Amino acid sequence: MDVTRRDSGHLMLITPERVFYAGLLGRPRQRCSGALHVYVALTGGLRLMADGAEERRGELLVVPPNKQHTIESDYRTVIVVTIEPESVPLGTLERFASKVTREAEAFACRIRAAYEELVQRPLSGDVTSAIFDRLCFGEVLPQRTLDPRVVKAIGLINRFSGEPATAESCAAAVGLSTSRFLHLFKEETDISFRSFRAWKRARHLLNYANQDLNLAHLAQDIGYPDSTHFSHSIRRFYGLKPRAIFSGSRDLAIYRAGEAVLT
Repeated sequence: MDVTRRDSGHLMLITPERVFYAGLLGRPRQRCSGALHVYVALTGGLRLMADGAEERRGELLVVPPNKQHTIESDYRTVIVVTIEPESVPLGTLERFASKVTREAEAFACRIRAAYEELVQRPLSGDVTSAIFDRLCFGEVLPQRTLDPRVVKAIGLINRFSGEPATAESCAAAVGLSTSRFLHLFKEETDISFRSFRAWKRARHLLNYANQDLNLAHLAQDIGYPDSTHFSHSIRRFYGLKPRAIFSGSRDLAIYRAGEAVLT
């Protein structure tokens, strides 16, 4: 592990269903992530502007999946905890967001404590969603049971090697017609195949955020047809250009579901 990155206090833990990030917020424009976001101020407060809602302020703010918003912080560094919506039963995120908002002070303290623990003892081994949830929330969110064919398709989408997964290739892999597969996928995940794949592709970029890479080559490697599409997609989800994300992540220590990305 790079000691300089460890000593910065900036870190990110990535699991298939959760992300814990403590690092620079930057100056993002409007963003629209595919996951539920819990923003926590390390110090000072946060300001949230979301479409169709009044401006909100606080030390902890929650944004549901696929909600356009802009977040600002009094301090350069912020904690962000995300939950993938397909990982929990329908309605769970709404109830959880309501509870976290009602008990904002308690959850903010718990998440800050989780950050301090991760700085001292980064998680290793098989980091399950249950382990992650207990650390950050003090409770385990229920797990959604998806149709095995959809689970297999999600695995193909998340492969990020070889030819990008298409609706046609996923449908063939699970023995369904394309139209039937698309209907089943949306029924199970509550989101279209195309939107789901776009978000997972952008999410996968996080694994490389602290590396010195040719961004055009990286875009192709993770399935973007060209640099223009890559830049547009990343800005839509994160409110930042890809180069700004990489520039602000040079001292970020990244861990993935039990294995360190950095060596």
